[in-house]
Amino acid sequence: MTEQMLQDKRALVTGASSGLGLAMAEALAEAGATVVLTARSADKLDTVVASLAQRGLDVHAQVMDVRDEHSIATAVDEVRQRWGGLDLLVNNAGIGMRTVNPDFLTDPQPFYQVSAAAFRDLIDTNLTGYFLVAKGFMPLFLEQRRGKIVNITMNHATMRRKGFVPYGPSRAGAESLSLIMAEDLREANVDVNMLLPGGATETGMIPEQHKEAIKAQFDLLSPDVMAEPIVFLASDASDGLTGERIVASEFDEWRRQLKR
Repeated sequence: MTEQMLQDKRALVTGASSGLGLAMAEALAEAGATVVLTARSADKLDTVVASLAQRGLDVHAQVMDVRDEHSIATAVDEVRQRWGGLDLLVNNAGIGMRTVNPDFLTDPQPFYQVSAAAFRDLIDTNLTGYFLVAKGFMPLFLEQRRGKIVNITMNHATMRRKGFVPYGPSRAGAESLSLIMAEDLREANVDVNMLLPGGATETGMIPEQHKEAIKAQFDLLSPDVMAEPIVFLASDASDGLTGERIVASEFDEWRRQLKR
């Protein structure tokens, strides 16, 4: 990865205190970008940002709840005042099936056993959150007449898997949202793409009590699989690329075919 290829780029990554979000934020900062990491809780966020800053990376913490329009508006104002704009927004914050059914991997529940409250909570974070955050930061992009949005998603198999309501529908909805956003923003010179790991990934969405059993069955991807593609999507090399669905584990082959 080329150092400083993202110098002068300003990025914001939601859900960045761990997992995929942290891996992407770290990769962007290592490539020279100024990166705002957001999360709902300040405690873990401040710790990881302090650790990255000790390495000389240009990183900043911003508490933000993607379900709360006021919280998002506060973050938008902070970005506008401190950096004057934004080049890349990464919608990553999400919650998994463990919030609905802790044993979803070994004892999947049919959709009709999912509570309405649990359904709404996950959809509010994983789908409505993407919409609210993109909507909130859109004035910055429209004023600049440029910008990039990357929405994190998952394998299509996850959207059809037994016992995966409402996580599967939340990701399917986010993909439809992304494609429509890309069309809505073509004339505004704002690119919208999707990025997914490409397989089971070692993150907090996998319950700790099932992690060893899963490792025995699958080769879990590292969150770092997202590093190279997110840097590419933040760079000038991806200008004009929009409406794409990029599988991180297949990124090298995808880019060879793209010839960029």
